[in-house]
Amino acid sequence: MLAQIVTDTATGAPQQAISIWELTLAGGPLMIPLVICSVIAVYIFVERVLTINKANVSSDAFMGKIKELVLKGDINGAKILCSQHDTPVARMIEKGVTRIGSPLKNIEASIENVAKIEVFRLEKNLSVLATIAGAAPMIGFLGTVVGMVGAFMAIAQEEGSVSPKLLADGIYTAMVTTVAGLVVGIIAYLGYNFLVTRVSKVVHRMEYSSIEFIDLLQEPR
Repeated sequence: MLAQIVTDTATGAPQQAISIWELTLAGGPLMIPLVICSVIAVYIFVERVLTINKANVSSDAFMGKIKELVLKGDINGAKILCSQHDTPVARMIEKGVTRIGSPLKNIEASIENVAKIEVFRLEKNLSVLATIAGAAPMIGFLGTVVGMVGAFMAIAQEEGSVSPKLLADGIYTAMVTTVAGLVVGIIAYLGYNFLVTRVSKVVHRMEYSSIEFIDLLQEPR
């Protein structure tokens, strides 16, 4: 196909557009893991964005109601309010509310333990996305090496002048897998950093809410 394009260019004949599917097939077997990596990366990114957006709900109104209920001494009402909100902040505060009456250090420790679990949930599969960001370009470079080895083997086995058609498969494998690996790696890398930033914002909100709750317990009644 590459030889046909070169011939068309030299003769002035119109070039035929190459579809993405044809390029994918030309990349050889190493395109399979790259396609799998791209699907996994997109799935993780979309799933994490939805999860983090759900967790990143403003807690100002929620904390205001909690403060009001706790100051009134309505502990059961505060527990019910927490159970109605499916957010990391609500689960942290619910644990703190259930520990009211215990020493302040015990309350802080229980909230911190819940916070660690919530952060772990928020960061779920981010390491996989980071691995794809690093592995995809390496797979692409491996395809480059394999393609060039095939091209040189074709040259070594050919007697006389070397036809460009013999090199086409090797060159396609070398170039297409490199491009595909870099594209998948860049997308995964950008997605990973975007998600890390969003998780950091949620963690900051969790820390602020926990401090606000601990300060609430220390207010004179």
